[in-house]
Amino acid sequence: MSMPTTRLRFAAASLTLLALCLAAGFAAAQDRTVVLKASSVLDGKGKILHNTIIVVEGGKIASVGGAAPQGAVTYDLSRFTVLPGWIDAHVHPTWHFDANGKLAGENEPKERTILAGAANNWKMLAAGFTTVQSLGSPLDQDLRDAMVRYGLPGPRLLTSLEPISGKGDATGTPDELRGMVEQRHKDGADAIKIFASGSIRQGGKPTLSQDQLNAICDQAKKAGLRTVVHAYGPSVRMAALAGCTEVEHGFYATDEDLRFLAEHRTYFDPQAGLILQNYLDNKAHYLGSPYFSEESFTIMEKVLPEFQELFRHAIRTPGLKVLFGTDAVAGAHGRNAEEFLYRVQTCGQDPMAALVSATSLNAEALGLQDHVGSLAPGLDADIIALDGDPLKDITAVRRVRFVMKDGKVFVNQPPVQNK
Repeated sequence: MSMPTTRLRFAAASLTLLALCLAAGFAAAQDRTVVLKASSVLDGKGKILHNTIIVVEGGKIASVGGAAPQGAVTYDLSRFTVLPGWIDAHVHPTWHFDANGKLAGENEPKERTILAGAANNWKMLAAGFTTVQSLGSPLDQDLRDAMVRYGLPGPRLLTSLEPISGKGDATGTPDELRGMVEQRHKDGADAIKIFASGSIRQGGKPTLSQDQLNAICDQAKKAGLRTVVHAYGPSVRMAALAGCTEVEHGFYATDEDLRFLAEHRTYFDPQAGLILQNYLDNKAHYLGSPYFSEESFTIMEKVLPEFQELFRHAIRTPGLKVLFGTDAVAGAHGRNAEEFLYRVQTCGQDPMAALVSATSLNAEALGLQDHVGSLAPGLDADIIALDGDPLKDITAVRRVRFVMKDGKVFVNQPPVQNK
């Protein structure tokens, strides 16, 4: 057996052992009634509750308000702000830096990539993100299966698996594209990710025709799958016209395009800063990898303010549902909440609106509103607590001190001293 293989198997065994130890520690809390005492609660839908008792039974929220039952395991969160676990609508958990500090490539052993993905999932869970949507990688299926099989700690993981990439007529006929959608459905995808535009360097020109987009999104609807479209410029309107569920990024979109999205009830997920700033901060790790040249970083630096201006226009568009998605890649996992700061401090979004976008609005967009996204009886007990009031100081999102997912407590720390 080779040394690299030995190390990989040892790492996998270590993660499994960690999962078993964590599971043993969580079992008691899962089996017994749990009470959370809170003085300040944001319910995920824009309401603020005070001096509230939340009761959790069997991994579900049993009640919000009322008296605490006798004999329950009790967590006193009265010094914190309590709210639903956050949802990130756009992440890439398998992206990571390798042992040489460079972006790991496709030739890396699959097992190592999945281990890195498991580590990134833990970072995001510990940072308060109890549900994430990966867009997308075929390895997500192995990662998701490993999390379920071994109980690895991490967010609820939705995935598009392999995206459908537009390359003009070479992509396929509408019937061939429908077949691609069906294959991803059979493989277990939760959504269909579509690359409908070229890169920013290429001006973001459409890479799929209207007929091709129509075929993909129509077939996804028939299969009960959502469609998430990487779209710039003209492709933004084309995606809405095709009946696709969600548009990502949207650079070069006009105010008229944004109104068109609102009219067609298409969800919009622009990014306000984390993704581009993360690339710039980690330039040494990315430079030289495919698609990451000096020119790429020059363009990123130039367009960052333009992305933020687009975000400002989006939140001012009546009726447009603006989601919370970070596009977290290598270097950003566990720092997803920094996107809140860009949205609130840099772009002027109302703090409550920003938090609602990452809770009940994202849950609605992902079709999970009956399970997560708000604090209400019958929903999964995905609950976090912050040291501070994010409505007064958005930097409180950096101070996650309590994380519960499905009624299991993964993080339970005292308040930060001298914050």
